[in-house]
Amino acid sequence: MTTYRILIGCVALLALAACGGRESGETRGAQAAQVSLKRTVFTDSTELFLEFPPLVVGREAAFAAHLTRLADFKPVDSGRVTVVLAGGGVPEERFAVEAPSAPGIFRPIANPQHAGARTLSLLLEGPNASAAHDLGAVTIFADEPSAAAAHAAQVKGDDGIAFLKEQQWKVDFATTAASRRTVGASVPATGVLRAHPDGEALINAPTAGVLAAAGAFPRIGAPVKRGDVLAWLTPRLGGDTDIATLDSAARKGRVALDLAHRERERLEALYAMEAVAEKRVIAARAEEQLARAELDAAERRLGQYQGKGGGIPIRAGASGVLAEVKVAPGAFVNEGQLLFHVAGTDRLWLEARVPESALGRIGTPLGAWFRPEGFERGFDLRLGDNARLVGFGGVVDGATRTVPLLIEFANPDRALRIGMGVSVQIRSGEARDAIVIPTSAVLDESGLAVVYVQKEGESFERRLIETGLRAGELVEARSGLAAGERVVSRGAYLVRLAALSPASAGEGHTH
Repeated sequence: MTTYRILIGCVALLALAACGGRESGETRGAQAAQVSLKRTVFTDSTELFLEFPPLVVGREAAFAAHLTRLADFKPVDSGRVTVVLAGGGVPEERFAVEAPSAPGIFRPIANPQHAGARTLSLLLEGPNASAAHDLGAVTIFADEPSAAAAHAAQVKGDDGIAFLKEQQWKVDFATTAASRRTVGASVPATGVLRAHPDGEALINAPTAGVLAAAGAFPRIGAPVKRGDVLAWLTPRLGGDTDIATLDSAARKGRVALDLAHRERERLEALYAMEAVAEKRVIAARAEEQLARAELDAAERRLGQYQGKGGGIPIRAGASGVLAEVKVAPGAFVNEGQLLFHVAGTDRLWLEARVPESALGRIGTPLGAWFRPEGFERGFDLRLGDNARLVGFGGVVDGATRTVPLLIEFANPDRALRIGMGVSVQIRSGEARDAIVIPTSAVLDESGLAVVYVQKEGESFERRLIETGLRAGELVEARSGLAAGERVVSRGAYLVRLAALSPASAGEGHTH
């Protein structure tokens, strides 16, 4: 039965009472049956929206318990639900149902046997969710006329904006309680994520040549350490140089070194017999060292073109992961051509561009909040806690009229990528106590800040608020809300649509 049908039935009964003078006990009993009592309570894990008629001794009362998981705001689809009547100096009464009649909707039948004031609670026991819901005091009436008289005030002219549980469960929907917390002033900015300078290296070809793999050829995303050989570069032979010439130079170097070595040994033996001057020994030693150096150079030149691993080693200039691989094995590359981009992603820099117009308000930065495009959650950076201020520019860029602000922070789970564009809030100024709600709860309706407040499980109210400070994904409600009131934080536009055209938001109850 929809909320509108309940209202029509209640209004009709009220009209009959006004026109017909004294009503019979049967009429008053019918009115009691039409009245639906509603209770909405929250636990840490569930929301319960309960509808039930006035409770009368010896009369079966059908409960409609709508249970929602707060983790995803979807229906509880399994478990045992028990309605408990306790207190009043009489024995406790329990009425249970073993499974939902539809996802999220449990229908226990109560048949109370003791009149008077009792406490009502509802227990959920299931494999995926368990909770105890305290629904407060309830009266068990001795007869139906007494129940009808006591609950005549339940007839209302306006139940607010109806958005049924069956509709909420089918869409991206959530509510959040307005909370009181300490927030500080902030300044909006744009930003981009940069690599830490010591953790990034662009590796270019030192000369023209052919690239060869050093084992498995590097791939994007592969981890590397500073100094690892990524590839070998075989330089291009220039001028009249060829392999035979380089080999000949190496052979000549080995012969020259052998002669210099023998000459040095001969002169040292003569010097020991005082047959030659010491300066000839010193000169021979120098000649040997020079011949050794020339041989080393000749062999290195030849080694760039011969043998396994031959060529110039291309080494990683930083530890991290390969962000870019611009070449393939066997490719000819030119001198200065970019080969690999290595970036360490354990720590990143947030480069925020602070508008010139906001510099007077920012003072000393206290931290920042940012959210990359496509991420559902933001990242909160607190200077001195989980982030470090690298620098705050002292010159306004003439083109963008902004000043760079650099903050270093740890990259959680390496989820963030270098080069990401982000929206930023730079925190500054003194903090104050405020009532805050998610920014997603606030709709702009013709320049007015509007939220939709949950009055009952399926009833909402449009509320104008005045916004104030922003703290990441939260915004201050300076007026219009009290702490603890729940606002629609996801799906607010659908509630607005339901207010404009109730039929457009869904098909109604399946009770």
